[in-house]
Amino acid sequence: MSDPAPLNIASALADPARHDVLIDVRSPSEFAEDHMPGAINCPVLDDEQRAQVGTMYKQQGAFEARRVGGALAARNIAHHVETAFADRPRRWAPLVYCWRGGQRSRSFVHVLREIGWRAEQLEGGYRAYRRHVIDALSVLPGTLSLRVLCGRTGCGKSRLLRELDAMGEQVLDLEQLAHHRGSVLGDLPGDPQPPQKLFESLVWQALCAFDPARPVYVEAESKRVGVLHVPDALIARMREAPTLRIEASVDTRTRLLLDEYDHLVQDAPRLLDRLECLRGLHPAATLESWRALVDARDWPAFVSTLLEQHYDLAYDRSMFRNYQGHLEAPVVNLAGVDPASVRAAAVALVTAGARMHQPAVVPAAAEVGAA
Repeated sequence: MSDPAPLNIASALADPARHDVLIDVRSPSEFAEDHMPGAINCPVLDDEQRAQVGTMYKQQGAFEARRVGGALAARNIAHHVETAFADRPRRWAPLVYCWRGGQRSRSFVHVLREIGWRAEQLEGGYRAYRRHVIDALSVLPGTLSLRVLCGRTGCGKSRLLRELDAMGEQVLDLEQLAHHRGSVLGDLPGDPQPPQKLFESLVWQALCAFDPARPVYVEAESKRVGVLHVPDALIARMREAPTLRIEASVDTRTRLLLDEYDHLVQDAPRLLDRLECLRGLHPAATLESWRALVDARDWPAFVSTLLEQHYDLAYDRSMFRNYQGHLEAPVVNLAGVDPASVRAAAVALVTAGARMHQPAVVPAAAEVGAA
């Protein structure tokens, strides 16, 4: 069976049902850095083998590297055929890609087609996909009508986004995609942040799923969520979008934060370590007073004090700098942390959001690399 011409990225994304599965044949470390949504990793060469062949190429030349690399690749492809693909039907149709649509994916596709499967190779490989994502992230935000949720730390913005999502509204939860709560205490134990490129793929995938005719709710963020950078066009679009301001009492905010950050309450040494990140921003006496409250396990006093002395001041400065219209925004009150109060606030957000408008900047299809 002769191999067909490689399929370009626009055609592949325009008709995802054409293929039963996406197969990324790059090494595990390349796959971990970023990959096409839904792809599975079936390496032609693992990381150690890839390094071995690369060293051989430099030291002994192309022929020796190809001889050894070819043998390794053949064994690895055979292993995938005998294990991961053992139960695939006759008309199975995978799409295969490597780094740039070269030897790794070409050899993989050749073997699969010789067996009788309808395998295709992605033209340009991951590199073509990455270019598509970068181009799309520069223009897709302009097609969306955003509603930005503002409010001091602990007023329930993330919880309200989850409630809006449950109600069927369109939600872009950047902190969920970034695996981080967006503050100095926002890292999640056992849940590391994704690499920057993978985060951008996740954002792109979310943006592609939205209906431009309906509003999209998103929390006001700075340029970074943890160590990850929000795409420039998206943060710019957020900062020019209409805002909705959420307010809650200090008691409600304290109770919500104690619930959301229970992992830190249960690990006081880790909490004290994270507080050291604030040492350059506050006098030593202030940090010592916080440490004393942690040592005493006086959690309500610790949270309310931290809100008053750090988070509220930092948030207000950031909002005045980046979302200047937030003080004139419609106000929604979160009366409590119980489900009924959260639902009532979410309904009020939808009602207020429906009266807002953000003109779209609709790009030509070619600008986002669409089919």
